[in-house]
Amino acid sequence: MKLRSKWLMSAICLFVMACNVQAEPLKIAYSDWPGWVAWDIAKQKGFFAKNGVEVDLEWFEYMASMDAFAAGKVDAVTVTNGDALVLNATGARNIMVMINDVSNGNDKIVGGPGISSIKDLKGKKIGVELGVVSHLLLINALKDYGMTDKDVSLINVPTHQTAQILASGDVDAIVAWQPNSGQALKSVHGSSAIYTSADAPGLIYDVLAVSIGSMMERRAEWEKVVAAWYDVVAYMKDPANRKDMLEILSARVSLTPEEYEPFLEGTKILSLPEALKIFKPADGFGSLYGSSDVVNAFQVENKVYDTPVDVKKSIDSSLTEKLKN
Repeated sequence: MKLRSKWLMSAICLFVMACNVQAEPLKIAYSDWPGWVAWDIAKQKGFFAKNGVEVDLEWFEYMASMDAFAAGKVDAVTVTNGDALVLNATGARNIMVMINDVSNGNDKIVGGPGISSIKDLKGKKIGVELGVVSHLLLINALKDYGMTDKDVSLINVPTHQTAQILASGDVDAIVAWQPNSGQALKSVHGSSAIYTSADAPGLIYDVLAVSIGSMMERRAEWEKVVAAWYDVVAYMKDPANRKDMLEILSARVSLTPEEYEPFLEGTKILSLPEALKIFKPADGFGSLYGSSDVVNAFQVENKVYDTPVDVKKSIDSSLTEKLKN
């Protein structure tokens, strides 16, 4: 009887431990980008609770968010499609399960005084964080104007420091996303945006990348997270909510609603039909698959990683597709 009692107590303890693990909130690392700051709306407006899922949003600088994901400290991370591939290539296995937005101008090449076009960059110094999406935007811009990175000098600068280095005069131009690109334009007299992601629509998609382990164990909960996101989208697209929405978004990054509002113009938040269309496999920037193929080739060519990532295995549209039924 004593053995049986001990066995029963052990079984109960294991059951309780399993329940406690399962009850832990999903952890999402997010950072300063309008399509990701918008997750705060899901928390503040109760959309996670409405859909029956508990989520902890953990705020980081962008690269630090990727490091946290790679270290297994969070279940998911908000990244560009290109950086989701980088994580996969370096061992932080993940699946892109939803698309928040497409960059529509917020990623910018900002030229300092006297730099008014991409052609003016020849022989000049450009501050850019190498190996991330800004680097890709620059390479694409140079290609559009018949140039390569051999025609310029690249200075590796963390994105959050780009505005400062342009202001210092140590570089002639920088590449960054909002709010850093906007800060550069504001702080450097005579600067201008000479190329943006609006000139290459579909080059940069912003996604939620979930660890493979978490997807396998807690898929039903991730379905609820995706459903909560489309409650956010509906909320954001309702003009009646604009004032409240801007207050939530701006508060996260310590700006006024008036300062934050222009950032939304360069970020196209995708509706469910728009996202479903982009999830269809196709060549070119109109598809997440096609865009990721382009980024994949760029990463290998620029030695960000050595072996191409299997793009098809890195994308799962089924959680989004489930919402159309």
